[in-house]
Amino acid sequence: MKWVILVLYLCLMVGIGIYCNKKTKSVDDFVLGGRSIGPWFSAFAFGTSYFSAVVFIGYAGQFGWKYGISASWIGLGNALIGSLLAWVILGRRTRTMTKFLDCATMPEFFEKRYQSKALKIASSLIVFIFLIPYTASVYNGLSRLFESSLGIPYIYCIIIMAVFTAIYVIAGGFHATALNDFVQGIIMLIGIISVVVTIVNYQGGFGTAMQNLGQISDDSGNTQTLNTIFGPYPADLLGVVILTSLGTWGLPQMIQKFYSISDDNAIKRGSIISTIFALIVSGGCYFLGGFGRLFCTTDETDSTKTLINIINGKLEYDAIVPSMLENALPEFLLGLIVVLVLSASMSTLSSLVLTSSSTLTLDLIKPAMKHNMTEKKQVLIIRIFIAIFLLISVIMAANKNAYITTLMSISWGALSGSFLAPFMLGLFSKKITPASVWACFGFGVIFTLVHTCLFLMGWFPELTQKVNSLPIPITLTSPLNAGAFCMIFSLVLCPIVSQFTKTKNPQEIDKIFTCYQEG
Repeated sequence: MKWVILVLYLCLMVGIGIYCNKKTKSVDDFVLGGRSIGPWFSAFAFGTSYFSAVVFIGYAGQFGWKYGISASWIGLGNALIGSLLAWVILGRRTRTMTKFLDCATMPEFFEKRYQSKALKIASSLIVFIFLIPYTASVYNGLSRLFESSLGIPYIYCIIIMAVFTAIYVIAGGFHATALNDFVQGIIMLIGIISVVVTIVNYQGGFGTAMQNLGQISDDSGNTQTLNTIFGPYPADLLGVVILTSLGTWGLPQMIQKFYSISDDNAIKRGSIISTIFALIVSGGCYFLGGFGRLFCTTDETDSTKTLINIINGKLEYDAIVPSMLENALPEFLLGLIVVLVLSASMSTLSSLVLTSSSTLTLDLIKPAMKHNMTEKKQVLIIRIFIAIFLLISVIMAANKNAYITTLMSISWGALSGSFLAPFMLGLFSKKITPASVWACFGFGVIFTLVHTCLFLMGWFPELTQKVNSLPIPITLTSPLNAGAFCMIFSLVLCPIVSQFTKTKNPQEIDKIFTCYQEG
């Protein structure tokens, strides 16, 4: 049953790619769908790019284990901050200004908004480099579920997913991605609701599950914390909410969804659809992960639960959700969940590879050519880079022991730490200067790289401090909270640097901001 569902789904994805190939005649069609995407497709494209196996397998497993049922706050933050506020604050202004500037990518926005080709080149490199670990984390999450439920070796899972993603993205571009995202989004909604209901009922209902969860000790040895509203570590939980919610505001693959939407009315409707989608999918994932300890244990003497192995003294968090599903779900529903995670992952992957390859082609390769490239040649080069990007990601994802959350935190910290402030503030204020953009780029990349190196070398000791009698880890010792700090600090750094530096050609900036009067 699992194999039948999987094969039918993969055939559908490839068929959509081939069908949409006929609609892809130009670079604008391939990258932005001709800027004619409606609210439902745009909202589902935003949501499915947001949530993947990274959330369902990695984050739900790790944070559900650590915070218990309070991990549901992350899903609520994703819906209200990462989706609703992102659409309300950024949606219309992004669409209006990027259309006025004729931008197809975020680096192109930085070039035209701040009148600097060097900013375009730097941001293009940041996009290409730091989307790779995010892509690897998506491979990692899906491959673990495939390995546990279908018995396919890890490395083969990665290769198979890369091949199918390449087929439909290379064939159909943005049109195929948007149509697939809509289909995948429907599967995700049905799957999440089904699995949450099944998991809770398997534990005797919500009341019984919550009561049993309270009897289990958290990482500090305390009981009656995993079933509380704010959980055992509220300060750390806040850092995760910021990283996973505010991070979308600076990610190029998310922001470019606003480039392609058809009109302002579509943005209003899309914001509602996207928020409901995020509330169900993300909220459901983290709510589900909160019951992980009821299904899994580190105690080898407890034969009633699936054993979660300890690697180098650390829990294998990415195995928690697959273990829960194997325990509680019947085979036909497990087949649906396999397709659910595949849907979430392939939609995110397609968005990542399309963003990265188009950025590299349009912002680096095309300007370097002595002669103008034809539309056909540009599309060909984008397709070639899609294949290259997927290959590099496969190589990185081959390291099975890399935590999904760590890979994603590195990517989101560098990208949003670099782009969030100069992009968002650049939509609203004429006073943001190129120097402040450089400051954000430099801080985001350097801070992330230095922190990552120190973290991987084990330089951060297990520091704790007492807050309300609970041991709370010092925030900046983890990649997650370091990424959140990077984003917040950029919002302070950008306007401060702008106060002491000058903009280029103020008259041209005034002209750019007339787009809102016209729009």
